[in-house]
Amino acid sequence: MTAEKKRVVVVDDHPLFRDRLSQLINHELDMQVGGECETAEQAIQLIRNLTPDLVTVDITLKGSSGLELIKGIRALSIGIPVLVLSMHDESLYAERALRAGATGYITKNQTADEVLAAIRRVVTGEIYLSDKMTSVFLRSLTTTGAKSTPRPVDRLADRELEVLELIGRGNTTRQIADKLQLGAATVDTYRARIKEKMNFRNATELQHFAIRWVREQE
Repeated sequence: MTAEKKRVVVVDDHPLFRDRLSQLINHELDMQVGGECETAEQAIQLIRNLTPDLVTVDITLKGSSGLELIKGIRALSIGIPVLVLSMHDESLYAERALRAGATGYITKNQTADEVLAAIRRVVTGEIYLSDKMTSVFLRSLTTTGAKSTPRPVDRLADRELEVLELIGRGNTTRQIADKLQLGAATVDTYRARIKEKMNFRNATELQHFAIRWVREQE
């Protein structure tokens, strides 16, 4: 008897990448794509309807962030594993993703075989991280390991980091509010918190840092 294929939901705001990943998964004998979408709202509805075996999530989505979606999936209390598949540097987002409720993190510049291996590991309930990130996490758990120096962005909450990235991509307060479905006053509050936590004297310092930071991530 043929084993039932594992159903995967793909959440990514780039149609071309969704198509390529879906083709990759559907080519396998033991898994198939049950659905795909580009927003967190669509993803939650799709997950409720399908109850898939795994969800792949990008960090950057239309109207929200992957981190907020992961928290939303966890809040459903149905135990669906989540693999983050993103262009963002794992050293910045992997720990945040796992704290939010993901069970794996892999970057989009990995090979197709590595992506499939990550999917298979996470769908069985295991945690997937690169060897480098696994080493970082293990070292952080030892009292004798050298402590890495926290970066300024590590002080930011998930939503504050998201606002910082949008500032660095040239978005105005109104544009950020529209993208995140927040009020302009709320975005201004996030801006103020970022300036305070990172010791910026004014909005210009914040904007210049955000632009440089985004460029370094790409």
